[in-house]
Amino acid sequence: MTAEPRFTSSLHANARFVAQRLLLKPLVWSLTRVRVTGRERLTGVDGPFIVVANHQSHLDAPLVVGAMPRRLSRFLAAGVAADYFFDVPARRLFAALFFNAFPVDRSGDRKRAGVSRDLLESGVPILIFPEGGRSKTGELGRFKPGAAALATRQGIPCLPVAVLGTHAAMPKGRNWPVPGRPPVSVVFGRPIHPQPNETPVQLMDRVVAEIVALRASVEPGAHVSIDTPRKEAG
Repeated sequence: MTAEPRFTSSLHANARFVAQRLLLKPLVWSLTRVRVTGRERLTGVDGPFIVVANHQSHLDAPLVVGAMPRRLSRFLAAGVAADYFFDVPARRLFAALFFNAFPVDRSGDRKRAGVSRDLLESGVPILIFPEGGRSKTGELGRFKPGAAALATRQGIPCLPVAVLGTHAAMPKGRNWPVPGRPPVSVVFGRPIHPQPNETPVQLMDRVVAEIVALRASVEPGAHVSIDTPRKEAG
């Protein structure tokens, strides 16, 4: 099977560019103080890949997408909870417009199994939050190995991303960030490629170890340049 046309359409990608970079990013960046590091580690990344990030808040997806270079985020499709975003028409439209979203079943019934594989085989990179839900404490939860299994099967890299501060900025249960432009950070790691004879669990262990290291690299008071919205080429 191939991915639905909306995932690969240049017309849809251009509409998302307007929605993401001219509407959503300026809004999120105005409500929080965003620090982005590690984009230089993405040089040379091309073709399909899997962005693997920790999950603390509904701010995570717009921050990761907004912080990525345009050439990598143009067709990026984000996996979102089917039972939250795809069961309500307004949320489904929002997720599709802003995140090129595809549904991920958290119930385990697998009725949508294969969507992520079809996207990757169509050349569409994907964003996955392997913890399966937002952290209630801000600490890392258990990362399920599904994303690593996809990477191993397709022979493509995982791009580890650490998100910090979003639990405090907009914890589960809030529909808007707390006042005062709380600080948040997005840290990109180097691509991690599957190794011969490596199991998905072993690959995911390496990805998690990198995310832990990325989180530790951002210390309070450390000098990190502030990431601000700027005009980007389409």
